[in-house]
Amino acid sequence: MKAYLIGDVEIEDPVRYEEYRSQVLPTIEKHGGRFIVRGGKAETVEGGWVPRRIVVIEFPDMIALKTWYHSSDYAPLAKLRQSCSNGRMIAVEGVELRGAPTL
Repeated sequence: MKAYLIGDVEIEDPVRYEEYRSQVLPTIEKHGGRFIVRGGKAETVEGGWVPRRIVVIEFPDMIALKTWYHSSDYAPLAKLRQSCSNGRMIAVEGVELRGAPTL
């Protein structure tokens, strides 16, 4: 079952965050991940959430997601990200869809 890392990031140092952003993709791809959302326009439709920079990364499963997050490849980049931004992140499993999705 696919797994997703969902983050809401407030960038405090754009120059250093760009350094992180420019290096992170190969580490994600190495673990079978791909960006679904990477900082596009976000609009609150319910509640009081005021999102900053939303990121959604899809992985083949929760094991791949956790392996990436705790990998020696990502560790220095995580420290870099944490030094130039504040964020909240969750890991969540997706659902298996059978046939066409319905709304």
